[in-house]
Amino acid sequence: MNARLIPAALALAFAALHANAATDLAPDRTADGREWVFTALLDGKPIGEHRFSVKASGDERQLTSDARFDVKFLGFSAYRYRHQATEHWRGDCLDRISANTDDNGKPFTVKGERSGDALQVKASAGAETLPGCVMSFAYWNPAILKQTKLLNAQTGKLEPVRIARVGTTPVEVRGKTVQAVAWHISGPDSPIDVLLSPEGEWIGLDSTVAGNRRLTYRLP
Repeated sequence: MNARLIPAALALAFAALHANAATDLAPDRTADGREWVFTALLDGKPIGEHRFSVKASGDERQLTSDARFDVKFLGFSAYRYRHQATEHWRGDCLDRISANTDDNGKPFTVKGERSGDALQVKASAGAETLPGCVMSFAYWNPAILKQTKLLNAQTGKLEPVRIARVGTTPVEVRGKTVQAVAWHISGPDSPIDVLLSPEGEWIGLDSTVAGNRRLTYRLP
């Protein structure tokens, strides 16, 4: 499985592009950061949740991600996914990353740390040196919209992407219907539509995954 969406790929890190304290579509706020708890649905049926938390101190930010999905068929477990990751950011650049994934019994680990002008990444598939400012699939950072390569936090690979605004679509969020702005990310095995509120808050995600099934993230 690819690291962005289940069962072909799983998105790792999400958040808002602009702060708007007045809107009730915004993520929940903690004392020193923000938290998003998304319900994950496969073909409209709940399969688990993906929780994200961002804490900031100056230009340094820490993101934690915890995904727990279970797909059942006739009462039996057909698919199980667990993912936990911690990312440390300095400005718009990834400074450190540690991620562990259990993809239906197949383990993946990724560890990375910046050394000089490069991110040194060690993963289950091998080691890589990634020069320059590296970003993961961190939708909470507006700089992602200008990227052409993003780090896959499950495999440790730097993947080419194309990101473009594709229009608006109605989305129900916390009992309200809003016209969400969709940003399409192509390049990964399972293309992703990231959905933002008119104020710029990240409120959902859509993707077509293996078997032509539809995976969605929604705020409950």
